[in-house]
Amino acid sequence: MTTAEPVETVDLRAAHLVRDPFATFSRIRERAPLARGTIPGVEPVWIATRYEDVRTVLADPRFVNDAANVPGAAPGHRTEQVWQARGLPPECEEYLRAGVFDADGAEHRRLRGLVHPSFTAGTVGRLRPRIEQLAEEHALGLREHADEDGVVDLIAHFAYPLPVTVICELLGIPESDRPQWRTWSSYLGRGAGPGLDDALRAMIAAARELIDRRRAEPGDDLVSRLAAAEGATLDPVETVSLILNLIVAGHEITATLIGNGTAALLGHPEQLARLRADPDLLPAAVDELMRWCGPTLGALPRYATEDVVLAGTLIRKGEAVMPILAGANHDPRVFEEPERLDVCRAAAPHHDAHLGFGYGAHRCIGAALAHEEAVVAFGALLRTFPDLELAVTPEAIERGPNPAAWHLATLPVRL
Repeated sequence: MTTAEPVETVDLRAAHLVRDPFATFSRIRERAPLARGTIPGVEPVWIATRYEDVRTVLADPRFVNDAANVPGAAPGHRTEQVWQARGLPPECEEYLRAGVFDADGAEHRRLRGLVHPSFTAGTVGRLRPRIEQLAEEHALGLREHADEDGVVDLIAHFAYPLPVTVICELLGIPESDRPQWRTWSSYLGRGAGPGLDDALRAMIAAARELIDRRRAEPGDDLVSRLAAAEGATLDPVETVSLILNLIVAGHEITATLIGNGTAALLGHPEQLARLRADPDLLPAAVDELMRWCGPTLGALPRYATEDVVLAGTLIRKGEAVMPILAGANHDPRVFEEPERLDVCRAAAPHHDAHLGFGYGAHRCIGAALAHEEAVVAFGALLRTFPDLELAVTPEAIERGPNPAAWHLATLPVRL
């Protein structure tokens, strides 16, 4: 049976949603299982906000990431429409469509299989000493950037530099090139504005140059392995696209988690005190922070390959559904008192129930790395700065404008 009730329409770029997406999506979730989401210049999408419905959309093979994989006439590709609305250069579209995020089935397994060995739990475990070294260096370096009152922007001088360095080392991007890659990536992270098109063109050209360089002079890094696969299991556009996928996602999610998580802990002194008293709670705390203030509000839209009934609503073949992770992770049907931050919550059974890293075949390939980096980063901050505090009120913290990612523009803290 399908519902014929009026469907709520949600402006996905509304200021109140960007300011407090968790409360907004919670209100939407409790009014109805599904709503309609709108973005200027983009065809409407269904939005799923309840935990079970989000998991269904993320894992059910009747929903695909690539609109071209819907049998018959392909529907409008919503992600591509978003980029076009933001001023995406037409010649760059193929690079944003050729990566692992937009692939399905055998194509997705082929692309993911090429990079997965670099992100397994075993590989991440071997990287931990280097991550610890970098976290310690960046934490100590905060004092050099602080003003005379001991105030420093944690986003610019810790949350971003740490994961950028880690992913660049893993990929094999030379140290001298890393500041430029971070600048380019920041344009994509903001999602719009002047300079986006130039940054994307520059990233594509730099990736191509790096691939050619690593083919001529291979090293023990991921780009060298991708360069070796080009022409056999990868075409040139796919190779560039994978590098763009990894460099942007490889630090944006972690940097945002470190920023959001630090702000959350400093705003909840009783939870911060628990971690200071028992650092062994850090892994569980990172899972709770991914649930409570995770960086990714909604996953990429999925397209129905046939008529599907979801939450009592008929989703027509070709229609797009956006899984709202922020709604699912605060669903009281799954999480007791979901609006309460509890760093001990995830130490209980089923600690990984949150969907902050996604679910199913497309679960974030770098989840283990991001989780480990966050554990190490928070540990370094707690050890180095026992009196760390916010330098502004929580209400004054400035957030970025991208409605797809809940991230801080700055985080002034007093060391």
